[in-house]
Amino acid sequence: MSTPLVAVLDYGIGNLRSAQKALQKVGADARLTSDAALIRDAHAAVLPGVGNFGACMQAVRAAGLEDLVLERVAGTKPFLGICVGMQMLFGESEESPGVAGLNVVPGVVRYLPATVKRPQMQWNQLQLRATPGSNIDPLFASLPAEPWMYFVHSLHGVPTDASCIVATADYGCEVTAAVRVGNVFAVQFHPEKSASDGLALLRNFVDAARLVAA
Repeated sequence: MSTPLVAVLDYGIGNLRSAQKALQKVGADARLTSDAALIRDAHAAVLPGVGNFGACMQAVRAAGLEDLVLERVAGTKPFLGICVGMQMLFGESEESPGVAGLNVVPGVVRYLPATVKRPQMQWNQLQLRATPGSNIDPLFASLPAEPWMYFVHSLHGVPTDASCIVATADYGCEVTAAVRVGNVFAVQFHPEKSASDGLALLRNFVDAARLVAA
């Protein structure tokens, strides 16, 4: 069985190593890197993120990674965005007015309702959606019908085209928990902190990368 190379994009913000370690645990040669050649050659890429949308976007641009991300998502190899890494794939965020996102997923990152405690810092159960003409997303294969994942966030992405949403959660509103746009899969929760269900999702992602490596 091959060990796929997974580039975990390093732009100097947050605990990026937790995602790297979880990917290694499920069989990837996961490397925290900002090296353009390695990112281009990797069988899959991951954009993690914690903290403020604007600060993360600024750091991605300062590290020279914006064009590399757009190059990767325009291809066919698996790409995973996690937490603020998911939010950065949207066009803009209410958290940082005037700061452009990557616009891979057209839409706006909006605050959770003022009626709930923000941030949401808890386990929450996903409601999985079948995409048009298919079953649940392949990254949820072998997971329970309503898996539990760990969330830490005050905002969530609201896509212009809701058909890209593949999982939601309930927290004062219908929270966008996961989206799929072509080869790009992104989650608002932290799979690396979500015990067996989160590791199962990451294992499915690594298996997708393994098909590229074959």
